[in-house]
Amino acid sequence: MDGAGLGLGAMTYFWLDGVIERRFAGGNAAADGGVGLALGAFLDGLPEQAVLGIGLTTGAGVGVSLLVAIFVSNVPEAIGSARDMQRAGSSRSHILLLWSVIASCCALATLIGYAAANAATGELRSLIDGFAAGSLIVMLIDSMIPEATRGAGRVAGLATTLGFAVAIALSTMS
Repeated sequence: MDGAGLGLGAMTYFWLDGVIERRFAGGNAAADGGVGLALGAFLDGLPEQAVLGIGLTTGAGVGVSLLVAIFVSNVPEAIGSARDMQRAGSSRSHILLLWSVIASCCALATLIGYAAANAATGELRSLIDGFAAGSLIVMLIDSMIPEATRGAGRVAGLATTLGFAVAIALSTMS
């Protein structure tokens, strides 16, 4: 089910990001990038938080490594998105509203995961995890990596790989 979720998440991000690009066609590319990053955070955050809620219900608990991973992955997306949207002329209130809606939806997904945990089979969890990963990978490749390389040069690849190494190390912690 991981593979099906991965493909579904990738196609969902790809399609919705295309909708955003068409909406902003002829507009500012920075605004498109900022909204694309927000979309990635939303599509990654919903399933991530649902799995968190399921874990709370099933007694799996919430490890420090999961909380650190969620924080570390979402903060750069939010900062990059807000910066791009602000540069494109979006108002501070518009940016705060967008990110407040995303945070609220993710919190709601945690509650839904908590409430639906008994119905969540291992296959469903695998599908959910795969969806989050698929949408995140496409967003990283389309939005964050090119911008990071333009801004930081060669060090972007090293920093990305070291970030993955930290994520792997955190995932192995109990």
